[in-house]
Amino acid sequence: MRKALALTLALCLLNVPGFAAATAPSAAPAPRPLPQEDQGYVPYSPEQLDNLLSPIALYPDPLLAQVLLAATFPDQIDEAARYVRGYGSNGIDDQPWDVSVKAVAYYPTVIYMMADRLDWTTALGQAYVYQSTDVMTSVQRLRNMAQAQGNLVTTPQQEVIDQGGVICVWPANPRLIYVPVYDPAIVYVRRPSWGLAISFGVGFLIGAWLNHDCDWGGHRVIYTGWRGGGWVERSRPYVQVNNIYVNNRYTNVVVNRNVVNRTVSYTNINRYNSVHRDVNFNNHARNAPPPNPNYRPANQNIDRNINTRDPRLDQYRGHENQQRPAQPVENPQPNRPVAQGANRAATQAARPAAQVNQRNQPSRPARPQANQPASPAAQPQSQSPPHAFGRGEGGFPAKQASQRGQESRASKPSAPARPAPSREIRGNEKRK
Repeated sequence: MRKALALTLALCLLNVPGFAAATAPSAAPAPRPLPQEDQGYVPYSPEQLDNLLSPIALYPDPLLAQVLLAATFPDQIDEAARYVRGYGSNGIDDQPWDVSVKAVAYYPTVIYMMADRLDWTTALGQAYVYQSTDVMTSVQRLRNMAQAQGNLVTTPQQEVIDQGGVICVWPANPRLIYVPVYDPAIVYVRRPSWGLAISFGVGFLIGAWLNHDCDWGGHRVIYTGWRGGGWVERSRPYVQVNNIYVNNRYTNVVVNRNVVNRTVSYTNINRYNSVHRDVNFNNHARNAPPPNPNYRPANQNIDRNINTRDPRLDQYRGHENQQRPAQPVENPQPNRPVAQGANRAATQAARPAAQVNQRNQPSRPARPQANQPASPAAQPQSQSPPHAFGRGEGGFPAKQASQRGQESRASKPSAPARPAPSREIRGNEKRK
């Protein structure tokens, strides 16, 4: 009996932990905490991501990978678009842009679209920085929608491959890649009433700059280094690889996280055509950082020449140029000897002000001081207007000089008159 009771008690004690664990409420998995700088971010909903990615979801995989990375460099996108408009594709490899921006710059229609919609580009870059997995999932969701409507099919320009539920879009031509043109409001929801849902323009060259691809299994963009199968293996014999785009430093794909500090005008994004027309981005207004009064968009062309942040530039801004008042010239003391050179310099410095006052006021002779004989310089003299060739000739007494000249000529004896030659002498000179 005792053995039976002991065995029953042992069994009860063994079942107590299991019973407690069964009665305890199951704890839900804790969400992945965001980094400290991402605490105020509001994630995009699946419908918002669909609207954001609908213009590029049907791009070929190598071009889509470059666009997602380049969207994190909106400033470089704007600069690259202006460069391509001015110089074309010449010199793109020598520019100080990110390797993804250089790759997109080789396709003018894409770089122009991203530069013209810079708010959309910035929002796309922020979405890839925060929600890369959700971004890749949205692309696959949109491709399934377009394929279900019969709009995403294989053509001479692109090859559509279904790999176990994952839709890949590859260039059909090993040397050329085509950028699809379509309306996001139509291609994902229905067949067009006339024409094709997707059209293509001219083909662009496939070059070494297409060094990234989409890893749909890992939900990310990866660096291929022009190694692998699929379209990479097909186009590799026609591509001249260089170390500008094929380099080990690109193995770890790095995005520009500073894009999250840029302000986005979601009002502009709401106006673009999208797949979900009843969805907007109004709830993301608080994603924008507070305005910085000292913020100024970077302009490398200006910053290369001058420092526009120098506070001395505002010293005279908004003030009119004013003439400085003339410094008064101290007159020398009567009993104090003054050097001749200093007196002459003081006279020349004060002459412009005296000439201005002379036009409006009559000249007055200097009054001699008491108990002191007047010096010759203090005698009243007639002043003449300034000479055109210098200030030193302004006080030249022309009348006195003329009188002295007449007196000098009168004091000299006149030269005796020479007698006229006779007729005989003049006749002899003619015969000679």
